[in-house]
Amino acid sequence: MAEHRFLYADNAATTPLSPAALRAMEPFLTAQYGNPSSLYRLGQEARRAVEQARRDLAACLHAEPEEILFTSGGTESDNWALRAAAHRMAAQGKRRLITSSFEHPAVLHTCRALEQEGFSVTWLPVHGDGLVRPEEVESALREDTALVSIMAANNEIGTVQPVEEIGRLCRAHGVLFHTDAVQAAGNLPIDVKRWQCDLLSVSAHKFHGPKGMGLLWRRKGLELPALLTGGEQERGLRPGTENTAGIVGMAAALQDACASLPARTARLCALRDRLAEQALRLPFSRLNGSRDHRLPGTVNLSFAGTDGEQLLLLLDLQGIAVSTGSACESGSHKASHVLLALGLPEELARGSLRFSLGEDLTETDIDYMAEKLAGAVQKIRLMNPLWERIESGRIRYSVPDETF
Repeated sequence: MAEHRFLYADNAATTPLSPAALRAMEPFLTAQYGNPSSLYRLGQEARRAVEQARRDLAACLHAEPEEILFTSGGTESDNWALRAAAHRMAAQGKRRLITSSFEHPAVLHTCRALEQEGFSVTWLPVHGDGLVRPEEVESALREDTALVSIMAANNEIGTVQPVEEIGRLCRAHGVLFHTDAVQAAGNLPIDVKRWQCDLLSVSAHKFHGPKGMGLLWRRKGLELPALLTGGEQERGLRPGTENTAGIVGMAAALQDACASLPARTARLCALRDRLAEQALRLPFSRLNGSRDHRLPGTVNLSFAGTDGEQLLLLLDLQGIAVSTGSACESGSHKASHVLLALGLPEELARGSLRFSLGEDLTETDIDYMAEKLAGAVQKIRLMNPLWERIESGRIRYSVPDETF
């Protein structure tokens, strides 16, 4: 009889709600439904919960509570940070932004929109190891630079960027620094003071919090234009009735993730490396991005002579959920801009998968995934007329640090 199991390996796209977050949220979805702006007891109970969550979140980021602004998630936080900082600095004659070529679409598309508004954007290259070089950031800084935005960890290949060094350079040159920490939060220790950033984006559903909830951390003393016009919530900068349940759920999830971080990191690194080791035994396969500077649970692999979407569907039939890259760009049928930025040929970039592991997986699960992955790769290669030419060496792909 066929084996039936479900293994979820797409935690970079979203995570299941943690028991801690669910427990924290439940009262505010039922009995404690008051509006935090109301003055009577029911409303003030909600207000106290919101402000306690703000303090708890600030503690996780080594920040101050008044620096936390609640949003609907990472995309809103990225948009707000970039647009607000750009327009604020434009008033001082600074209209140049610096970012990398493999940022999340929320940053890439916002920068392109700002270009249409007359801002200049310097697009830094990404090297074959998937890392931005701090010295290249420094070389790009000019008198008219308003903002640098470099993600803390890449959402597709999991490489962890040298944000502390970049933050130090930006601070020394008097340039604002924003980092998209959506993939980092809950997976890496975050210290906004040590990172010397001015703005930082977080999304709750990446660390077992609720969807539709996030925050923008804004350094104390940095004045930003309001995101919306309306009421006085979030100091009048982001008006609208607060999502009390979402806020307390996000705080509970991040506290839980930070408390378990050391043990979880060790476990996920071991599972990640076990999967990579077995997958790379397949001929004409490669790991994308640095082996050392990466998130604990993320593995991005390319397999010559295959198609990532076909691999994904075959693995789905075996009860394994993975992705070909960012969920925000799924269905676009384009090769990943992240992998192309690393220098991969388009055909090889199309034959890639991202595994982002969760702490619920076991070594047995990893071995099962590796086994089914090998079968899927072999099946697709046998159907691909290019595979025999690749295997025989008549087609040779050259990529950074490796040729096959």
